[in-house]
Amino acid sequence: MDTPEEQDDFERLHDLVAGMDDIKGLLDGMTELAATALSKAAGARIECAVALHRRKRPATIAGSSYQATLLDGIEQRLGDGPCLQALTTGTPVLLGDASKDARWPMFRRELADKGFCSVLGVPMDLGGGASAALNFFASGAGVFTEETTKEAERFADLAGNALRLGLRIAAAELRADDLSAALDHRTAIDMARGIIMAQNRCTGEEAFDILRRVSSTRNQKLHDVAAEVVAGIAGAPEKTYFEP
Repeated sequence: MDTPEEQDDFERLHDLVAGMDDIKGLLDGMTELAATALSKAAGARIECAVALHRRKRPATIAGSSYQATLLDGIEQRLGDGPCLQALTTGTPVLLGDASKDARWPMFRRELADKGFCSVLGVPMDLGGGASAALNFFASGAGVFTEETTKEAERFADLAGNALRLGLRIAAAELRADDLSAALDHRTAIDMARGIIMAQNRCTGEEAFDILRRVSSTRNQKLHDVAAEVVAGIAGAPEKTYFEP
């Protein structure tokens, strides 16, 4: 880290990742830190929002305020604006004065309605499979100077590193949950097969065929059928008995 501010931001972002319950919570904390850092650099109140895009998932939107979150969501819905263009180009995109800039007319009307005049979109490098950009909003024109933009890029670099780590942790936890669920399902199926083998004096393959037929007939998942068999033996009022 080059400066005390960078060190502080790094440590705060690291703490967010270490204590995160989910990605949405991490993004909420990240935008609050980003808004604070840019407000200090610009000497003016700045709000921040972010939209995280991942394959086969809806966008996850977070913000330092309700209005910032709302505006980012509107930009996502419209499909065009500084933040989305920053994602496409991979470089910061500035809307310095919404009253004079002719780009994104629908988005500019929404900005004015919410009391904002300028926007800065800064992409974060997340690697393959995910993309996100920080969306900074200011009520005045000319707030995002060259110096402020560099500060936004600096913070986005740190935030991108933190978010990449957070995404890896979330993916690992999801895989662990999936594995645990798969093992639970496998255990229930094996136990149910053993119960049916004992009840019907059949082979393991025949018991498994019985489970599959019942699953198909009932249009019920195999592990749910197996769980019913096990529950019947484990103490339900009536035992579930399957004929071969």
